[in-house]
Amino acid sequence: MLNRRNFLTAAVGVAAAGGLAACAKEDEGSSGSDSSSGGGKKITLGFAQVGSESGWRTANTKSVKEAAKEAGYNLKFSDAQQKQENQISAIRSYIAQKVNVIAFSPVVVTGWDAVLKEAKTAKIPVILTDRSIETSDDSLYVSFIGSDFIDEGRRAAKMLEKVLEKAGHKGAVKIAQLEGTTGAAPAIERAKGFKEIMDAEHKDDWKVVVSQTGDFTRAGGKQVMAAFLQSNPDINVLYAHNDDMALGAIQSIEAAGKKPGKDILIVSVDGVKDGFVAMSEGKINGIVECNPLLGPQLMDLVKKVNDGETVERRIKTKEGDFLQEQAKEALPTRKY
Repeated sequence: MLNRRNFLTAAVGVAAAGGLAACAKEDEGSSGSDSSSGGGKKITLGFAQVGSESGWRTANTKSVKEAAKEAGYNLKFSDAQQKQENQISAIRSYIAQKVNVIAFSPVVVTGWDAVLKEAKTAKIPVILTDRSIETSDDSLYVSFIGSDFIDEGRRAAKMLEKVLEKAGHKGAVKIAQLEGTTGAAPAIERAKGFKEIMDAEHKDDWKVVVSQTGDFTRAGGKQVMAAFLQSNPDINVLYAHNDDMALGAIQSIEAAGKKPGKDILIVSVDGVKDGFVAMSEGKINGIVECNPLLGPQLMDLVKKVNDGETVERRIKTKEGDFLQEQAKEALPTRKY
């Protein structure tokens, strides 16, 4: 865990009114046994998920639900279907229901101040998971659990150095970049970290010749990569902001008569099982891990926040970097 400034959470109090948009999916079922906190009362956690756009997100949702059940919390879960307005409606619904703690993974980085001020007024503490936000008032949330996406971008660039060396590549590196959802923290920061290393160490030989969002989905990666290959047939590297987009891109690369992992070297981020399968088959050259199993850490933090304890401002997840030769060894241990 990183040593960051501490923050004392507010106690739970009066909630403000609100409603949940009909298009957001919500599961308000009770999870687990009767765990007690604060005199035997079960903790109610409202969790607003981004959606189910990728294998990473599916694993993240499963981790949250299983950990809430294990902890004995009453979990109110909503799927925003990748729409910010659905998440805002879900958060307002949780405020109206007077949950003890709200947690959510923001679809995009901006536009949260109004609803988070409502939660603060209601004295309901908010925890950010996976993705961060931009706000003029850091007191609107009590803690963040997740990855350093800028560092992931840096690591992807350093990994590409190793991949190029291993492949014996000489000459210009023409990079296609599959970006994540526009405005989302991982998309912004993974691009920023990669560019930082590229500009500092490879200004003369590396160039991102084309870059576009694939919205973190496999279908998006496939569609956008097909367009990339038509407009820039001499691409020799793909940097994908997540494995699902890389997996979709592989389909388009093969359809174009090229060999993924050889004709086009591929580096991606996440570390989902399907990504490791592709890497073991030689189709992805390297993966920067982003661990989705945040559930247990989140539930520990929820209890501390609910009990009014001092908590860390930022909690970093454990991650690793993997190249093709490590894929088969690591594959049996993949939990996601």
